[in-house]
Amino acid sequence: QAQFVESGGGLVQPGGSLRLSCAASGFTLNKQGIGWFRQAPGKERKGIACIVNGDGIGDGSTYYIDAVRGRFTISRDMAKNTVYLQMNSLKAEDTAVYYCAADATMRCGTWPGNYDHWGQGTQVTVSS
Repeated sequence: QAQFVESGGGLVQPGGSLRLSCAASGFTLNKQGIGWFRQAPGKERKGIACIVNGDGIGDGSTYYIDAVRGRFTISRDMAKNTVYLQMNSLKAEDTAVYYCAADATMRCGTWPGNYDHWGQGTQVTVSS
C-alpha cells in the first residue's frame, strides 16, 4: 500500500526544536509535490509547507505559510525516499498532529483534497 510514515513528533517546550520525518512506502517521491500538513484539535487540516520533486525548472522549490516561514524548513533525501520538516522556535500554537502527503500535480497548494498517500500522522505538543 502506497503511503507515508511520519515520525519524530513529541513533547517540546516553547522555543524548542523538533525534526519530523516522512518516509514514503510503496511509491517514489519523484515528480511529486510533498506537503506537510497539521491539524489541531477542533480545526481543519491545513498545509504548512511543501517541496517540489520535479525533473526540471522548479525542482526543489519550497513553499511555506506565513505562520511557519522562517521557523520551519522542509527538505528531502531522495536516496532515502524521505522528506523532513525541521521545526525551530516552536510555539504553543504549533501543537497539532502533523501529516505529510503527495501532490502528483506538484502545485503545492494548501488544500488537502489535492493530496494522496496520507500517513497516520505524528503528534507535536509544545508546552511548558
